[in-house]
Amino acid sequence: MQSGVAVRSSAGLTVVRSCLLLLFIHLGAPAEAKRTPGGRAQTRRVPQQQSKANDERVEGAESFPLDFTAVEGNMDNFMVQIKNLAQSLYPCSAQKLEQDMQLRFLKNASVTCNDGSPAGYYIKESKGSKRWLLFLEGGWYCFNRQTCDTRYETMRRLMSSTKWPQTRTGTGILSPQPEENPHWWNANMVFIPYCSSDVWSGASPKTDQSDYAFMGSLIIKEVVNELLTKGLDKAKVLLLAGSSAGGTGVLLNVDHVTEQLESQGHRGVQVRGLADSGWFLDNKQYKFTDCLDTISCAPTEAIKRGIRYWSGLVPESCRQAHVGEEWNCFFGYKLYSTLKSPVFVVQWLFDEAQLTVDNVHLTGQPVHEGQWRYIQNLGQELRNTLRDVPAMFAPACLSHELITRTYWMDIQVKGTSLPRALHCWDRSLQDSNHINGSHSRQKHKTSAARSCHLHLIDNCPWPHCNPSCPTVRDQLTGQEMSVIQFLKYLGFDVQKMAQQQEMDPRTLLGMLNNGT
Repeated sequence: MQSGVAVRSSAGLTVVRSCLLLLFIHLGAPAEAKRTPGGRAQTRRVPQQQSKANDERVEGAESFPLDFTAVEGNMDNFMVQIKNLAQSLYPCSAQKLEQDMQLRFLKNASVTCNDGSPAGYYIKESKGSKRWLLFLEGGWYCFNRQTCDTRYETMRRLMSSTKWPQTRTGTGILSPQPEENPHWWNANMVFIPYCSSDVWSGASPKTDQSDYAFMGSLIIKEVVNELLTKGLDKAKVLLLAGSSAGGTGVLLNVDHVTEQLESQGHRGVQVRGLADSGWFLDNKQYKFTDCLDTISCAPTEAIKRGIRYWSGLVPESCRQAHVGEEWNCFFGYKLYSTLKSPVFVVQWLFDEAQLTVDNVHLTGQPVHEGQWRYIQNLGQELRNTLRDVPAMFAPACLSHELITRTYWMDIQVKGTSLPRALHCWDRSLQDSNHINGSHSRQKHKTSAARSCHLHLIDNCPWPHCNPSCPTVRDQLTGQEMSVIQFLKYLGFDVQKMAQQQEMDPRTLLGMLNNGT
């Protein structure tokens, strides 16, 4: 009997200690951390007046109010400890730490996927958080009966919900693991599968006259309506994120979501956008081909046909700027300046999907000089379109999509990782709203705090000249390739390029190895 009491007493003591540890972390948050030359973090007590201001910002905190600056040198170990702490604190909370997102079909059965099957979403709720992350899946599009029939035969999961799994595991910014997702792991996560094939723009149901429904924009609207009954109405921040076609979908819908919440009286929810790999160019293709399928059709022509076929919707301010040519609003550099909501843009400078639609195919054979020049020029064109975007992350890598990759923390631009840049942007928007004393909508161009480095774009001119780029493997052997090997594989001539740059070839090789 005494042994049983002792066990229960010991377990109870562990719970109390865990809860006290959480309290200690919370109370210690206003203290700022300062790094010493040796790398050890020291705490500096904030002056009383500044501490009071910090307390006001932290009140009703959206997540753990921790500043990670002081522990960046040992982030992996720190995040493991935070995860263990969170799991040990389960007895202090009524909720269970569910890892996977659960499938929910929309209650409004009239909002459907392409084939008329019910649309839906995956959700992992975090009852203590007032932060919501809604992610729009990507996956190209179709723009007429022929391309949609082919898509239905080859990629049915992107047009129908009939075989969706009951759960999904989040990765990258959707991960519930703090060591993989240090700033958003504790948010309410919502993954919205892409089954409308319309770049999240359509508003037309399936009828006897039409073979497919295109209801991408209506799916987003209906998901938001349902989430309002699950706690979104009390949220502080809603981050609408997406990759590829989902990234373009963010640009097309972020203002719609803001207007939807405001019209229903939820003006306190700060709506923001995160567009990953959705900033496409309507540039001239490397090799012109007839518009016979989604891959080879020039983006401009595909969208012109698609917007009519989908009954696509675009933001009103952009529509007014391009009356009769609303297809322009599907290209980020033409749409961005018309948006009212703050948006962070993530874009590889040498995006594989962009190269694909431009008919530059890297299929195992070295590219010739004309293709090489085209690839270089593409990177420069993309840089030019991003010049006036204040919050962005653009590595000089050949890849596609980033924010849901497990390695998303490893990629850096100018010494800053994407999660760190997003955290800084998030804080700058909070500070901006605090200073203005309200959650009123503000022009996104003025949101970035001066202390944040948010315009993060590589200056080096070649694919994978950034040493943190994702690993490239030889398509034939599967072996990892160094930057030099990869560039030579693409047909890069070190001697010739050094001569053009008026430098010694050895200097150029050193720059490539260092990513400078």
